[in-house]
Amino acid sequence: MKKLRHLSFVLLLSGMLAACSNDDGATENAEASGEEYEPATIRLAYNLPPDHHISHGIEQFVQKIEEESNGQIEMQVFANGQLLSDKDMNQSLLTGGIEMGMNSSTIWSSTVPAMGIFDVPYVFEDYEEVGESLNGEFGDILRSEMEDVGVKVLMFGDYGFGQFANNQRPLESPEDFAGMKIRSVGTLPSELIQAYGASPVFMGGGEVYMGLQRETVDGATSGTTAMVQRSYDEVTDYLTVNNYAYFEFILGVNQEYWDDLPENTQTLIEETANETEEWIRHQTKLEDEETLQVLKDRGMEVYEVPADELDVWKEAAMPVWRTFEDEAGEAGEKLLDIAEEE
Repeated sequence: MKKLRHLSFVLLLSGMLAACSNDDGATENAEASGEEYEPATIRLAYNLPPDHHISHGIEQFVQKIEEESNGQIEMQVFANGQLLSDKDMNQSLLTGGIEMGMNSSTIWSSTVPAMGIFDVPYVFEDYEEVGESLNGEFGDILRSEMEDVGVKVLMFGDYGFGQFANNQRPLESPEDFAGMKIRSVGTLPSELIQAYGASPVFMGGGEVYMGLQRETVDGATSGTTAMVQRSYDEVTDYLTVNNYAYFEFILGVNQEYWDDLPENTQTLIEETANETEEWIRHQTKLEDEETLQVLKDRGMEVYEVPADELDVWKEAAMPVWRTFEDEAGEAGEKLLDIAEEE
């Protein structure tokens, strides 16, 4: 019996020592993997469909933050409009209803007019130019304008270049728009549609297919990624590729919430956001090229405006530049000056 009790004691002691050893090892591993991060729960909302390349980027962003913090930072993601519509999201972000939100620059422009720069036609000519601009003074101005209303920009998510699809006729010059009804998404895009002689019709993204099918509208402007995802080829016959605008989505965080986060948490989020922004930008170019080919393969008649004809399209669009300058003031003028210099 004494031997049995002695054996039990030895086993118990060994177990306790092993447990202590495991705890020490777990602590070392936790510290190495980011256990030192303070616990936080961050709600992030966006409205893009799950198969969009920006959505993939956001999911990578979320996953890395949770992994690097060893789960201490919990990211609660509400995708595809589960929590907020795009119209409601900005107000919720400004008031702290959510901590993070990703929304289009077009929608932000109603609160921060300078964000309308991405809807000003023919400001950007290629993907690399966008990245260089956003990493320089151009991007700094936009970040500052957003901070003035209480939102810190974490990431610019490239959506891609905007094009025109329609079910009436090829659009090979601005004059070809005359008399058509084109779905629009904001003030400046509507100005452009009017400048080209058509009538803008405001319509949500989910309504466009039915609107084209029922001929409530004759055409729509969007990126080719959305055109493929929403099957525009089934309800339109013609596509004009003129890269007239470069659509952006903004990942922002409530400034007051951000200021209260520990410095190492801020650093982790910012570094991860920068990596994700670069991945999305690279992916955007691939997506634009692939989806354009898909639309061609599906039978859409595609007209790609030759480079030597773009000046005609730009000249007809100049009223939009003047409208933007009036709305965005000094910041808008500075952004246009930088864009023209570059």
